[in-house]
Amino acid sequence: MPSHIIVVDRKKDFPWSVPNGSVVLAEDFVTHPADRTKASSRVINLCRDYSYLSRGYYCSLLAEARGQKVIPSTEVMLDLHWRRLLRIALPEINELLRSTFTASPGDQLPFTVDIFFRMPTDPRLQEVARRTFELFHCPILSIDLRYRNGWEIAAIGTRSIRDLEADQVPPFLEALDRYTSRAWRKRKRRAPARYSLAILRDPKEKLPPSRKKTLKNFVRAGARLGVDVELITRADYTRLLEFDALFIRETTALDHHTYRFAKKAEAEHMPVLDDPRSILRCTNKIYLAEILDTQGIPAPRTLILGRRNIDRVESELGFPAVIKIPDSSFSRGVFKVADATELAAIARRVFKDSDLIIAQEYMQTDYDWRVGVLAGKPLFVCQYFMADGHWQILKHEKGGKVSEGRFRTLAVDEAPARVVAIATRAANLIGDGLYGVDLKETPDGVYVVEVNDNPNIDAGIEDAVLGDQLYRIVVEEFVRRLDRRTRSTVDPIPDRPS
Repeated sequence: MPSHIIVVDRKKDFPWSVPNGSVVLAEDFVTHPADRTKASSRVINLCRDYSYLSRGYYCSLLAEARGQKVIPSTEVMLDLHWRRLLRIALPEINELLRSTFTASPGDQLPFTVDIFFRMPTDPRLQEVARRTFELFHCPILSIDLRYRNGWEIAAIGTRSIRDLEADQVPPFLEALDRYTSRAWRKRKRRAPARYSLAILRDPKEKLPPSRKKTLKNFVRAGARLGVDVELITRADYTRLLEFDALFIRETTALDHHTYRFAKKAEAEHMPVLDDPRSILRCTNKIYLAEILDTQGIPAPRTLILGRRNIDRVESELGFPAVIKIPDSSFSRGVFKVADATELAAIARRVFKDSDLIIAQEYMQTDYDWRVGVLAGKPLFVCQYFMADGHWQILKHEKGGKVSEGRFRTLAVDEAPARVVAIATRAANLIGDGLYGVDLKETPDGVYVVEVNDNPNIDAGIEDAVLGDQLYRIVVEEFVRRLDRRTRSTVDPIPDRPS
């Protein structure tokens, strides 16, 4: 049976023994490669803080990158941290609450019930606790109940293990023991629920992944395939269920309406590009660095650093080096540092928003490769050349001006086979969505720099080889997914026995 790893911020947070397991400090778990455990390990993250970009968040993020089963997942952390995402789940839980919970005369209102690995501290909420845990897989949950024209849950949150009262420790340890002794199973996801396609865009975005002319090409491709394509904006959130599928064509982020649209679409079984998990994984460069390393994908030498070991950049990478904010896009939040002084200044800025940063070996090339991958297959290949006088393909200047380098688009079968192969392999580690894989080609080999969800597709650039066929291929992928969903919801009538 695989070992269990309990991750905590401080040893005093978990002073008990762990049968068939071990206790690991969060700092060691995220920053020491030697402490990486086998992919079959089960990680229970008991860090004090699960908020976005906290150390607790990174523990789960890197465990997922290493192929380990972890509770809570980063997806659950985001659902709980950004409480507006709870609204999708609350109606179902409240309906269950009203049908299963009976109050006692002595109940003080409102009151809170804790849930330890599915087990509630109040046995009257057994069914509610079970369903809440299924939706928000987290070691310690708390639910606040109130009465307002009927019983309802006012809030769902998490608690730190250090905040448990003495009389709560025995039931917590009992629940932990029960949980770790059971087989960990992936929760079943409903199969994605013909044919209208919504394309989410922001007309005011300065650097959108697809401009107006490109979006019109998608609309025309849809019409040829019998798909009604409509351009929508964030103001159309309440209309999302009018469509059969969603295509996000504005820059994605986690604490952002694009992620909420993706979550809503997935919850309603709508095919969506890109899906929430792809957004989550691609948005954070630390996750990408870890999964590329774990799976043996060639990448620039990379360090994941906390405040205490920033000096590793000079000793292990040397200068110049590249420093990245974990959550960044379109070349923003990426810095080239020439020496220790510049490194210290950049690090101070980045650590204000993230407990960890990423440092990479600097590789000088005249251009970057970009391979577009859709549903596991290469779609287009481009060379993006560096902006004049700059080390990146985009140069952000004062006043919001952006300079771009020139480009060259190749047919997939004319591009270097090793570039296409490595890019496709890297994209498939993320999922089966639409990705843009950035690579550098040097005399020493080909290296994956990033995997981006929601990659640029623009008229005259990425479509320079395929033309209208590129748009057709993308829309056909939505049709394929919708057809598959339709087939999965139809129960075939068995033949009558002869």
